[in-house]
Formats: sequence, C-alpha cells, structure tokens
Amino acid sequence: MSKFGVLVMGPAGAGKSTFCSALLTHCQNNRRSCFYVNLDPAAEAFTHEPDLDIKELISLEDVMEEMGLGPNGGLIYCFEFLMENLDFLTEALDPLTEEYLIIIDMPGQIELYTHIPILPALVKHLTRTGALDVNLCAAYMLEATFVVDRAKFFAGTLSAMSAMVMLEVPHVNILSKMDLVKGQVSKRELKRFIDPDTSLLDDEAGDVEDDGSGSAGDSQTMMKGASFKRLNKAVAGLIDSFSMVSYLKLDVQDEDSVGSILSYIDDAIQFHEAQEPREPDDAIEMGDEEYE
Repeated sequence: MSKFGVLVMGPAGAGKSTFCSALLTHCQNNRRSCFYVNLDPAAEAFTHEPDLDIKELISLEDVMEEMGLGPNGGLIYCFEFLMENLDFLTEALDPLTEEYLIIIDMPGQIELYTHIPILPALVKHLTRTGALDVNLCAAYMLEATFVVDRAKFFAGTLSAMSAMVMLEVPHVNILSKMDLVKGQVSKRELKRFIDPDTSLLDDEAGDVEDDGSGSAGDSQTMMKGASFKRLNKAVAGLIDSFSMVSYLKLDVQDEDSVGSILSYIDDAIQFHEAQEPREPDDAIEMGDEEYE
C-alpha cells in the first residue's frame, strides 16, 4: 500500500517550519490525517509537536559537545547516524495508511540538497525504490525577499535546480513570505520571477560604471563589478538552459494560499489521481493587486 509524503526543504530562514505548521493546521481544519516528522536535529520550538523527532535518536547539541564538531559538521554526522539507523524511520512510518500525508521538515543547510549524497540515499529509502513505498515530492522553499536582490534570487534558484537534479523526485518550488515584498515589486515584475527571466539581470540598476576619475581603486571596483556581472549572467544562463524551475507563491497567513500549494503537492504525489491542482486564481492572483 502506497504512502504519501512531502519533503520540505530550502535554505535557513525560508520558512520551512512555518509552512509545515500551516500545512498541519490546514489539514486539521479539513479533517485530513497528517504525520509530522522533524529531521532537523537543531530544532527546538514547534507550533505542532512532531509525531517523530530526530532528536529522539540524536541531537546536534549532543554531537557538537561530544564530538567537538561545528554546526555543519555536526549536522552531517547526525544524518550519517540516521542513515545507519533507518529503522528509526521505518518503524514509525511503516504502519501508516494511505490516508496520511507525511510532512517531513528538513534542516536549512543547503549542502544537504546540493552535493552531499546523504539525502538521495534517504529519499531512495523512503520512496518506491526503497523500503517504505512513499509517493514523495520535494517542496523547495525560497524566501520572496530574494527578488529584491536579483543575483541572490538566481543563486537561490540554482540551488533549487541542484536539489531537483540530485533528488530525482517531483518538485514544487515555492516563493515563501510573499507578505514581505508587498509594495516592493510590481505584479508584472513578479511574474518574471515566478518563471525566472534571465533578462532581469540586464535591466538591474546599480551596475558599476566608470566615473572618469581614473583612480586605481575605481578601476579595481569596476573590474570586480564586471566579474560579478559575468558570473551572475553565467548562473542565470545555466538556469535558463535547463528551464526546470518555476515558483508558486505562498503567504502562510492566507489559508487559501496554503490550500493552493497543497493541491499542487497532492497532484505531484498523486494523492487524488483524478483531481487537478487548484489554479491560483482565487487564492493568489486576487492578492496580486497588493503587489502593484
């Protein structure tokens, strides 16, 4: 019997735990069964207490103290320990029926999603190729405030694409904290971020120009500015050539917005095979007037 789950990922501060909490509240309000798994060994406070918490197995604080490791090294150690003790997950998830949505809250260290092979092994264990037969999708979250700094936005988008390539499961990419960019970006411009438009870097203000002073410091500044511009263009070109990443907009304070995101997750995991994802005309597009 298949199970259904979503792996909530993204950089630190993207709002992963807040989104998990909003999903849980939405499901509870709609009488839908959920099973909440926390896989962040550094997490402390929860709006909804996890049904399964990695800290019952190992905690980052203990690892750092006993092994003399820093936060990143300690996190990797925690996940290596988890991979050696996968029965911790299997025994908790195996009894669940197909009625449950398994919500897995991940840490914010993006190296887990970009180049360390631990997560692909974990995903393999969770999915049909592994022991638990979970129809799994990944929800990769990027904070909407990144759109204010376009180079930062494209770097974040590159990390989302890297996770998509590495994990090889259906992905839903989300711009979170949309309420924080109200009044800072127009509706037309926002659409260029939803489906990343590489020409955003061409018309970005603030390029370093020669002011005619001829000083060595100014020349060095110009060279650095030109180098960063070429690097940013190369990153954007890579994203454009693959055409894999597009975003859904999320405001966790709006339950309709949360419900719309959940409908896309359900479509990705085939929770309701005959049901199409809910178009965001009611939940999100009406709210776009606020971004004018």
